Amino acid sequence: MKPLLLIDVDGPLNPYAALSRRRPPEGYTRHRMRPTGWTTGPALPVLLNPRHGEELLALAARYELVWATTWKDEANEWVGPRLGLPALPYVDWPAMHGSAPAGTYWKTQYVVEYAAGRPFAWIDDEITELDRAWITAGQGADGSSLLLRIDPWVGLQRADFDALAAWADGRGSG
Repeated sequence: MKPLLLIDVDGPLNPYAALSRRRPPEGYTRHRMRPTGWTTGPALPVLLNPRHGEELLALAARYELVWATTWKDEANEWVGPRLGLPALPYVDWPAMHGSAPAGTYWKTQYVVEYAAGRPFAWIDDEITELDRAWITAGQGADGSSLLLRIDPWVGLQRADFDALAAWADGRGSG
């Protein structure tokens, strides 16, 4: 069975911190979106790079791709099609932005719960050493995980895709 690749949108795919720049980073296009809850004011600006869709599709030979974003299923409506991705399963967070064990990021406990003992890689801009330590201490069942913190100023880079491929290959997946 392939490991999971749990994908956050804001930060890894949408380098939202770069929105303050006059021009989007190279390869990115600015989109205006209105996901649920974004009903007043200007549409939400989102930066996306279509190459990321190609890279994620290539990783689908090694991983089962899953949205791990507050966009939840709306990533399939607003983000996935702009990247050329098919509809993906998603983590349906039981609670968002609440308390978390041992100072971890609020998503961490739910990512581990969703993985249910399966090996997983997780890309997110909020991952910290506390999350890694909590998972390594046995909260991630078999302990087979890769957590990549992605800089929200730059989004996913070639080195991140290479690290994901190498980790999956090193596990003997595919």
